[in-house]
Formats: sequence, C-alpha cells, structure tokens
Amino acid sequence: MKTMKKNLIGYMPYLFVLLVGLMIAIILFTACSKNNSYNGGDSAQTYTTSGNASGAQENPPNNSSGSGTLTGTYNASTNNWQYNINWSSLSSTATAVEVHGPASIGINGNLMFALTISTPGVNGNAYGNVNLTTQQEADFLAGKCYYTILSATHITGEIRGQINASAK
Repeated sequence: MKTMKKNLIGYMPYLFVLLVGLMIAIILFTACSKNNSYNGGDSAQTYTTSGNASGAQENPPNNSSGSGTLTGTYNASTNNWQYNINWSSLSSTATAVEVHGPASIGINGNLMFALTISTPGVNGNAYGNVNLTTQQEADFLAGKCYYTILSATHITGEIRGQINASAK
C-alpha cells in the first residue's frame, strides 16, 4: 500500500502539468470561437435581406420606369450573403450590378463590390454569394449599403435600392 501511494505521488507533478495544459487549451478554444456568448451572440445570427429599387432612389434621381427587388440571407457566423436580385423594364440592357456604401438613403457611397449578372437584359437577374469583411458587415447590418443596376442609358446607375437586414 505504501509503495502504491509513493508511486502515485511521483506522478502528481506530471498530472498537474497535464491538467493545467488541458484547461488552457479549453479556454483558448472557447475564447477564439466566433459563436460564443462573450461577443453578444450576434455573430451566430442569421438575417433576411431585402430592398426595392427605382430610378427615384438614384442620386440624382432619374425618370426610369425600371424597378428591382432584392431578397437574400446573411449568415453572420460565416460572413456569407446569399442574394437574389430581379429587375424589369430598364431603359436598356443592364451592364452591371454593384453594392455601394457606407451611405444612407439618398447619399452616394463608394463601390464595395460588383455582383455577377446571371440573366442579362432589360429584364434580368443576379444571384450568388459574397463573403463580407468585418467593416462591410457592420455597414451592411446598419442599413448603410445599397445596390444599383447600371445600364447603357444610365451609366452611373438606372435604379437603386437600399439594402435592409432584419434578424430572423
């Protein structure tokens, strides 16, 4: 019995070091996770995105009879935005779809990124996925981004719509 106790005591420093190392690893793993509750929990949130576009929302406004709708989902844990934009009745074929910001309604912002046109035309569509940076995410969720659809007739933008994000 004394020998067994003596053997266990000899391993105690090693067990202590192993236990401390395991605790440090667990703390680091949970502290680095984007989905933990220490950052308010918002990063695990999913958002529905939407926005209606018209020529009247361009700056300066134009008299285009075109219109557009945006629907999508933003996953804050992956920073991925899935979007679907449809437009109709543009004055000429769409040449580009762009997202600008940061900007409030009626204010022009900088180009953040361009989106790929899936179905070109005066009636068309753009859909896909974009990964946002931390700053883009902040502006996006604050309602400070808009999309614009450019055409040969309106080279700086025929229709524009503010992007709204609502927590699911």
